[in-house]
Formats: sequence, C-alpha cells, structure tokens
Amino acid sequence: EPIQGEGGVICPDPGYLDAIRKLCNDTGTLLVFDEIQTGIGRTGKLFAYQHFGIEPDIMTLAKALGNGLPIGAMLAREQIMSAFTPGAHASTFGGTPIVTAAASETLRILTEEKIIEHCQEIGAYFKEQLLRLKSKHDVVENVRGMGLLLGMKLKIKGESIVNACMEKGFLINCVQEDILRFIPPLIISKSEIDALTACLDAIL
Repeated sequence: EPIQGEGGVICPDPGYLDAIRKLCNDTGTLLVFDEIQTGIGRTGKLFAYQHFGIEPDIMTLAKALGNGLPIGAMLAREQIMSAFTPGAHASTFGGTPIVTAAASETLRILTEEKIIEHCQEIGAYFKEQLLRLKSKHDVVENVRGMGLLLGMKLKIKGESIVNACMEKGFLINCVQEDILRFIPPLIISKSEIDALTACLDAIL
C-alpha cells in the first residue's frame, strides 16, 4: 500500500517510494501497489501513488471501485498485460456487467462532480480539526494521513473510544490497538465532521 491502512495509516517518509521505484528498476523487479483502500479518490487524488511522483508497474483496486458492489481489478503497464491472453487471468468478482457498469458510473461521478477535489479540501479541514484535538488532549500522540484516510495515534488503547463513539452514533475503528482510523464517505460535510470532532472532544 502506498499509504498503509491496517498498518496504522502510515504515510511513507519523503524519498522512500522513490527509492523503492529505483530498486525495482535496477533489479528488474515489478513494483505492485495495493490501492484497494487508498484508491478511487480516498486520499484526495484518484490514486494515492499520484501524491509521490512515481508509478507502479501493477496496481490492484476493489471496494470503492464498485461503490458498494463487489468488484476487483488489476491494472498494469501495457507490456505486462500483453503477457495475458483472454481468459488467462480471471476473478470471481472481476467484471460482471452490472458491477462493471457501477464502476464506470462511480468513476464518472467522481470526476464530473468533483468528488475528488472535495475529498482533498474536506480532508484538509478534517485533519485540522483532529490536530486541534491533539493540541487540547495529551492522550493524543499524533495525527496523520491524507485526504479522507486519517489516523489519530493515542497513548492509550482506542477500543473504549470507538465504543463510546458508537454509542453516540459515530462509526470509527481502531487499528494496531491505539490508532483511531477515519475513513468516512467521500461526500462527508463540514457539519458532519464538526459533529464527530465535538463528540471526540467530549470523550477524550
């Protein structure tokens, strides 16, 4: 993953992915990015790798691609894909007519209705609000992430906070025991973010 999700919303250090790309080029190794969680606008660009100025050789997509319908996809450079013949690579959920139509419409809406730009702008606002909470509450160690893939690392375990938020009607989750992860719908509004951060403020 160009940004680790389950690993704790970890963004790569500057130059890290460039070094990986160079290593792959030097050794003839294919660079594969898993963009299942980070892709389709989640980080404020269509694909997360676009933040870092490099391109993978192969990329996997799913989840948001079908906007709730089951679909998976593998994209690759033309010279790699030319190794496949029709039927050589298959997937149970890879491309039925209904879900493929849904994926096509999802991509159209993302671009034509400027959902990706909204994700970038509202994600920056969300991160600002989480950083404001960090400045108020010593229990918060740091805030990280891009777009609407954000994490808040705590100095305590996060399960009780997740449960308290759920009781108030907010669904968040905790990864690596102490990192609250926020992956809301890309159409989330400022008022909804304000409601969540007010809830977190009271809980923290």
